[in-house]
Amino acid sequence: MNDSSSAVRDLATRIRSAVGTAVVGSDRISFGLLVALFSRGHALIEGVPGTGKTLAVRALAAALGLPFRRIQFTPDLMPSDVVGTSVFNPQSATFSVRPGPINANVVLADEINRTPPKTQAALLEAMEEGRVTIDGTPIALPQPFIVCATQNPIEYEGTYPLPEAQLDRFAVKISAGYPAADQELDLLARVAAGFDSRALDLAGISAVTDAKEIIAAQAAVRRVLVASEVRGYAYAVVTATRAHPRLALGASPRAAVTLLVASQAAAAIDGRDYATPDDVKDVAELVLAHRLIVQPEAEIEGATAGSVVSEILASVPVPRE
Repeated sequence: MNDSSSAVRDLATRIRSAVGTAVVGSDRISFGLLVALFSRGHALIEGVPGTGKTLAVRALAAALGLPFRRIQFTPDLMPSDVVGTSVFNPQSATFSVRPGPINANVVLADEINRTPPKTQAALLEAMEEGRVTIDGTPIALPQPFIVCATQNPIEYEGTYPLPEAQLDRFAVKISAGYPAADQELDLLARVAAGFDSRALDLAGISAVTDAKEIIAAQAAVRRVLVASEVRGYAYAVVTATRAHPRLALGASPRAAVTLLVASQAAAAIDGRDYATPDDVKDVAELVLAHRLIVQPEAEIEGATAGSVVSEILASVPVPRE
């Protein structure tokens, strides 16, 4: 362990503790959000209404203490409502650029699949290149920059499936399910004691870091050693998705790169300056499942992208140290 990996672990612990103040059973959600943040990626959280998706992102933003904007995605939302537009000034007879709510460090794209694909696509340039273009004028977005989107399962009324190109821009997809019995009882006890999710500052969540420390953590993650054996294991897992009989679409080279960097982030969160095959396993479903398309006949038999990833992890040989 070196100083930089220890610093990442300490930062992750502080952020996790702050998020846990507001969200019960938040360990897996917090881990996914931290992997996305430290790997300079973006996170998609899926779950039925009322499972704390939006609250988790708000708690993360409060813990980071960075400029935060929430965009409520609705069927009538236009791309200019996201990225911004040019405004005509009649006094000077000139146009000026007015940036949209995407111009923030932490952006919550709430219920992203309730708006048509045209507006969803407005996020593509921002998520891939860290900038937006308004009437031909490129505008760099502040760093660090993370989009945290929430969505309801696509079977729910009024939802639009995210195109593959949009899904591929999310480093991780996190499932927000129902909490365990003891966790939900803990939630009720907190509410009975006065907890109000609308007032996170009163709940004791305050900034535990700043932009400089987060950028330093992101740089430290990229210095995590990934031995050739671990790289080969990550590659084997990705290529196995391309040949799996239950899948119509396997993982792309971008997915392989994301899996590798996410493994570095998982190692750094654990306080190590080297990645292991276990780090690859820890993030594989988060990184790969939403990028895969299951064959229709396999879906009828009950197969899911997550179950296929589990099958692959069980079948691909793990390199020995």
